[in-house]
Amino acid sequence: MAVQSVEPSTTSVDLGPAAALSCRECGERFPLGPVFACALCFGPLEVAYELPAADPEALRRRIEAGPANIWRYAPLLPVPADVADKPGLNPGFTKLVKADNLARELGVTGGLYVKDDSGNPTHSFKDRVVAIAVEAARAFGFTTLSCSSTGNLAGAVGAAAARAGFRSCVFIPHDLEAGKVVMAAVYGGDLVGIEGTYDDVNRFCSELIGDPLGEGWGFVNVNLRPYYGEGSKTLAYEICEQLGWRLPDQIVVPIASGSQLTKIDKGLKELVALGLVEDRPYRIFGAQAEGCSPVSRAFKDGHDVVRPVKPDTIAKSLAIGNPADGPYVLDIARRTGGAVEDVTDEQIVEAIRLLARTEGIFAETAGGVTVGVTRKLIEDGVLDPSLTTVVLNTGDGLKTLDAVAAGPTATIRPSLEAFRAAGLAAG
Repeated sequence: MAVQSVEPSTTSVDLGPAAALSCRECGERFPLGPVFACALCFGPLEVAYELPAADPEALRRRIEAGPANIWRYAPLLPVPADVADKPGLNPGFTKLVKADNLARELGVTGGLYVKDDSGNPTHSFKDRVVAIAVEAARAFGFTTLSCSSTGNLAGAVGAAAARAGFRSCVFIPHDLEAGKVVMAAVYGGDLVGIEGTYDDVNRFCSELIGDPLGEGWGFVNVNLRPYYGEGSKTLAYEICEQLGWRLPDQIVVPIASGSQLTKIDKGLKELVALGLVEDRPYRIFGAQAEGCSPVSRAFKDGHDVVRPVKPDTIAKSLAIGNPADGPYVLDIARRTGGAVEDVTDEQIVEAIRLLARTEGIFAETAGGVTVGVTRKLIEDGVLDPSLTTVVLNTGDGLKTLDAVAAGPTATIRPSLEAFRAAGLAAG
């Protein structure tokens, strides 16, 4: 479908409390706009705020009176005040499941919770980050939404674009799981498979941004990345609110680019600074698949540099061999007293089955990674089972059906005799 390209506008930008873009390396500040790298040192940019100086109790009441989605936190996000009135998917405020059955299996006594983001509109946490990116795209006058994706993001962009009235054109590795391909394609936008890995897809998108072909395009995880990343903070906000406005002692987060983990940490620190939660220690743990574990390797080897790898794992949503936020993940894990660990594909499948069997949650492979890493960290004495622990499940297992083989316990004739003969009547 043809849509006329326009030059994105940075005039009269209304992104709520967002005040500027700030370099994470040198601290230089820039006006709000569709840029993602510092013009001085090429460091990554992130959103800097003028957050409300309200009384914490008044701010809590304002949040609690808001809609049951991420827009309840609009005063803390780079979005206009009327964001809830605009057409969107309105993700967020997903269940925080008290996982007592899983806790018994793992030997956790301090309280174990699963933040189950499979309940979002396209069944992954990516709906959160895309919702924020859509508002930036509106503010800057983009007409096409795009992304490089390992699958979940492609579906989230396609759905959000359809709802908000944008054209979409998204790019994925050619060998993604069939369920994710269908979900990305069904919304009517353009879906382009690239021969290569996610890192090849991402490089292609970076080239397209600098070409006239990409004029008027908002790439949610490239030129809109500073805004997009802020959506992950809402996981931190929700977890603390759902715990009764308190910080978790420990949180286990999957690592793809690493942005989710770094923004969760940012969100927790913001809540402390605003007086919404008591300032107390917390530990953040990163989780990777062994077949794509550059951050885990760097952590274990004591390195500050994350060396790229070629992914080879069933956890394709985490298969980013050169994670942009890898060094920042290392800093956070070390600063908070956490760790970064990895598990094999076999352990991922076992963990998917364990979570399903104990809590009735069918996680995609990334959820298998976090549950598997949690079990490994407990067994190795790294994660304290006596403390309150939150584990993230970031997507629905229906998207990664190829990872788990399952079927009928038995196939019988429609008779009581056949049922008895199958040995299933006792119980």
